Amino acid sequence: MAAPLVLIVGRLADEAKGVRGEPFAVGRRYFEAVARAGGVPLMLPPITSLANEVPTLLDRVDAVVLHGGGDVDPRRYGQQPTAEQLYGVVHEHDEIELAVVHAALQHDLPMLAICRGLQVLNVALGGSLQQDIGTESHWFAYHEVTLDPASRIAEAVGTAAPRACHCVHHQALDRVAADLQVVGRTADGIVHACELPAARWVVATQWHPEDSAATDPEQQALFDALLRHC
Repeated sequence: MAAPLVLIVGRLADEAKGVRGEPFAVGRRYFEAVARAGGVPLMLPPITSLANEVPTLLDRVDAVVLHGGGDVDPRRYGQQPTAEQLYGVVHEHDEIELAVVHAALQHDLPMLAICRGLQVLNVALGGSLQQDIGTESHWFAYHEVTLDPASRIAEAVGTAAPRACHCVHHQALDRVAADLQVVGRTADGIVHACELPAARWVVATQWHPEDSAATDPEQQALFDALLRHC
């Protein structure tokens, strides 16, 4: 049996070694975590003219990973940009990732949404974001997340209280989309885990499991579960 194909949307990047011209990129930790789980990661470049091709493309893959990155344009969730701390807002990233979310849900593909990915998923389903929560406690910091013991995420990681969840975010969910179920928070009440009960397997974390997945089986287990549901 062929290894499952896992789609990840790339990013516009400033530089890369050994290539000609401006590059597209995805952090290698995402690729490596998918590969350890038995999948083949594929990058979709953020070229907006490809948005109409996304539904057909997703006929050919088995799962989707939405990964971290800059902020979603607040106009996408009905707000004007007000926080000075907004960064990395890129039209192409929003356009392609929102198209991927909608098509993946229509195809009922397994999906793991990480950090910005959770925020994109929430916005795609009609939710909104806090434009800035500050960086005092959730910027390059490890947190324990309290999960609903009956959640798919708790089942995947094997605990309702993963202790070493690496957070790198200055935004958080505000209005949670009606179809999303909150299944995990940090001690300060910030949403850190959501699921889409109506889907085959769509789970989302505000933290970055890929950062420690190579050495932490609990974090790698999220990628393993994604591939099991292909």
